[in-house]
Amino acid sequence: MKLKYICTAGLVLSLGCTKLDQKLNDSFTTPGGSSSDINALLTGTYNSMNALMHSQERLFSLQETTTDEALVPVRGGDWDDNGTWRVMHTHNWTTIHVQIKNTFNLLGQLESGAITTMAFNPNPTQKAEALFLRSLSQFYFLDLFGQVPYRQVVDYNSIGPAPVLQPNEAIDTLTTILNSIIPQLPEANLPYKASPDAARFLLMKVLLNKGAFLNKQAPTFDNADMQQVVTLGNAIINSGKYSLTTNYFDNFGPDNANLSKERILAWHNTGAAQSGDGINTGDIRARWMMTLHYNSWDKNNTYGSAGWNGFSTVADFYNTFGASDKRLGGVDYPGVTDQSGLKPGFVVGQQVNENGVAIKDRQGNALSFTPDVKLIEIDKKRLEVAGIRVIKYPPDYTAYNTGNQRNQLQIFRYADVLLMVAEAKLRQSAPDVAGALLLINQLRAARGATPLLSITLVNPANVYDAGTLLAERGRELYWESWRRQDLIRFGVFLKPWALKEADADPVRNLLFPIAPDELLANPNLKQNPGYGE
Repeated sequence: MKLKYICTAGLVLSLGCTKLDQKLNDSFTTPGGSSSDINALLTGTYNSMNALMHSQERLFSLQETTTDEALVPVRGGDWDDNGTWRVMHTHNWTTIHVQIKNTFNLLGQLESGAITTMAFNPNPTQKAEALFLRSLSQFYFLDLFGQVPYRQVVDYNSIGPAPVLQPNEAIDTLTTILNSIIPQLPEANLPYKASPDAARFLLMKVLLNKGAFLNKQAPTFDNADMQQVVTLGNAIINSGKYSLTTNYFDNFGPDNANLSKERILAWHNTGAAQSGDGINTGDIRARWMMTLHYNSWDKNNTYGSAGWNGFSTVADFYNTFGASDKRLGGVDYPGVTDQSGLKPGFVVGQQVNENGVAIKDRQGNALSFTPDVKLIEIDKKRLEVAGIRVIKYPPDYTAYNTGNQRNQLQIFRYADVLLMVAEAKLRQSAPDVAGALLLINQLRAARGATPLLSITLVNPANVYDAGTLLAERGRELYWESWRRQDLIRFGVFLKPWALKEADADPVRNLLFPIAPDELLANPNLKQNPGYGE
């Protein structure tokens, strides 16, 4: 097998012409490859997830900066980028927004890699993994764009326009395929590759969001789907393979490969450029660089800058946490606080170095982050301090700015399983409120939060109502790229929040637009409602 097959398929599908066969038992008419060739193709497909999952400009931006959890204010000349970030938060993006287009293309590349792998006669295990990766791409296509371009396996290198699955067809495909591959995926793949539990988790997401995928304006929830979410979740919960990690930030720190008990699917960052299984490092440093101030830490001026002084959160979201909630952060973290003074979690107030000495900003003012923040900061005294910063991933100071950190990116996490099961229990035709509350309080107890006496799904008049499941999902999963999807499923994505007015169009922003050149490349794609023809 020659590498031209990989390059050709990747180029074709990056243009938006992605079509994948929907049957599990495809017949192959393309040449077969050796086991090592197919493994190389499969590894390349996994690696195509890298930028999609790690970059602050891809899934993270589409799922977080469009919500109340993340804000990228303009600070003088910093972070203006022609309004790229501001329009995401205010829901004023256009059909040519570069982050939206690039995410669409990367999803196509992921799907392309999976279809190319399947085209060279993989063994059943390799094929099941490729089908999982294809399903992951299709899930995000459906969630973000509401339509799924796909290609038959036998047409993997075609340059013709690809057909497009509509939501009901895509959901049927995803549920059929994911159910089929669960028994074929190796348990040993956990947590770095497609495993049975990763497939169960993704299927739970599909079923839980099914009503929103079919009608984002008014989601409905089928009782049988909710029961299946509970069944799938209980299989994971009762497996004995996972537990809630005692120290919340150990799920995200430099040693989370050893300390986290919640990894269902994680990116295999090892501190080297490549792991032993061929997975490239994810360069997870963006998770702290994008939010920290330039002077937050830079021992001996090693790197020239400790951060990019951008991403923040809003006070309303910060205030949803109780004082005892460990997820709020603000306490010493070994290997981090003693190196830089930084305390993971929500970073607010006066910052100090590892010796407790107050840090100043570049103008000589106290580096004290304030809860209040504006979309455009023009006051020189506020440029570098406005906005609460968020450190979900405690920095790896052994490789702070080199791109080879050890923090493994959490993609699917056990705590989310508990939350999804609790939600499905509440959405059943006969809601199991007691069962849902038991799971929520189990989670809250592990996080040091006081137990809730009651639980409801959402308060449409107040998305920050502390007694709702939506609020609990925010507290547990902030900055993990689920918030937009959650807000849509709970029916509150178009409501006003800090620095965003209520959306004027009741349809437009529930899906992202298809870029004009993608529509030209594949006439089977249709522009989403609200964006014109």
